[in-house]
Amino acid sequence: MQEKLLQFIWAQGYFNQQELITTTGEEIKIIFPGEWNSNQGPDFINARLIIGNTAWAGQVELHIKSSDWRLHNHQTDPNYRNVILHVVWENDGYETENIPVLELSGRVPGILISRYQSWMNNMGHIACERECVNNGFLHDQEWFGQLIKERLNNKSIVFYELLERSNGNWSEVFWRMLARNFGYKINADAFEAVAVSLPLNLLSRHKHQIHQIESLLLGQAGLLRGKARDAYTRLLQKEYHFLKTKYGLKPISIQVQFLRMRPRNFPTIRLAQLAQLIKESVHLFSVIKEENQLSVLKTRLRVTANDYWHEHYRMGVESVSEEKPLGDPMIENILINTIVPALYAYGSYYKDDLIISKSLQWLNEMHPEKNSVIGVYGRLGFSASNAADTQALHELKKSYCDKKGCLNCSIGKTFLRISGNRNILSQAADKNAE
Repeated sequence: MQEKLLQFIWAQGYFNQQELITTTGEEIKIIFPGEWNSNQGPDFINARLIIGNTAWAGQVELHIKSSDWRLHNHQTDPNYRNVILHVVWENDGYETENIPVLELSGRVPGILISRYQSWMNNMGHIACERECVNNGFLHDQEWFGQLIKERLNNKSIVFYELLERSNGNWSEVFWRMLARNFGYKINADAFEAVAVSLPLNLLSRHKHQIHQIESLLLGQAGLLRGKARDAYTRLLQKEYHFLKTKYGLKPISIQVQFLRMRPRNFPTIRLAQLAQLIKESVHLFSVIKEENQLSVLKTRLRVTANDYWHEHYRMGVESVSEEKPLGDPMIENILINTIVPALYAYGSYYKDDLIISKSLQWLNEMHPEKNSVIGVYGRLGFSASNAADTQALHELKKSYCDKKGCLNCSIGKTFLRISGNRNILSQAADKNAE
């Protein structure tokens, strides 16, 4: 038995509550088990009980053994003066002074305990995978809605931290996160560093000259070094040398990576596409806030790197001629991982329910993501309908499954409730009594 499981069992009432008595023989009736307390002090507050012939209101503390009270020095802690019941898994003889003790061992069905222990010992991706396969993946729409908001709230923290460092400039924060998104995981830090070194007010001065924007992005990323192999590279080097001197720029210290990438994802291509997006809409965040149609926004994001990149993936190295547009998968990636979180953070910051609703609606309008995390849940029987579903699954995996937070997960609690329903409890209690 683990203490957090014992707390869960008490909170949910998953134990035989017939003929409850204290270790000294007083009858107990539970009116309200209390509110789970995540702060300092007893585990449950505002509980209401009848012990003997007296009604009590106060706090409840839980331990595996009754002697844990003394082990944790609660007897000298003023936070525990209003405890009205000490609930333990096993009474090992220590009697809490003036506080009744209730032992739960023998009142909880073994199937509930064994199920939870099997989850904790499961080394696979999902602790309750066997239950999902046998009973079907439990898609609780209310739970998924909560997961989506938890994920967006967590992402909002990143935006708020950047906002403090950007003097409250939302457009600048969005620009940094957008650049980071273009870098994917492997070049995210490098691309964000480029964005930090090139604020939007600087880029806006060159928004009508694509080669100047490219020279700034590629130059700051350290991709214009060395001897030029063609005329366009020489042009960009010349422009960058001039602009670098003019603005006192220092290239970033992080080296961009090409290894283990498809050519279409090379940093040169992504920076060229980003340059084109800046040229067409340097103040993109203002546009996004005003736009209500996702399809219109997608069209605006569908930019193509300039003609030079039709025949190049790297500077000065020719390739088969092919346009380099920002494809639909990348556009939805940007929407899911930067635009929607930015809108949600902005709406939450200013308490604008319309913008919050728009960000959530756009997730529901986009295709479900396809990646290894979504594949794990797919094998358990879940079929994602849209990006809202897949974002909920990402949060489920990161914040619950990976941390074995089964007792805080609606799916885990449901499977345990199946194990701890009244019929099973009665059968288990009868069997233990025999």
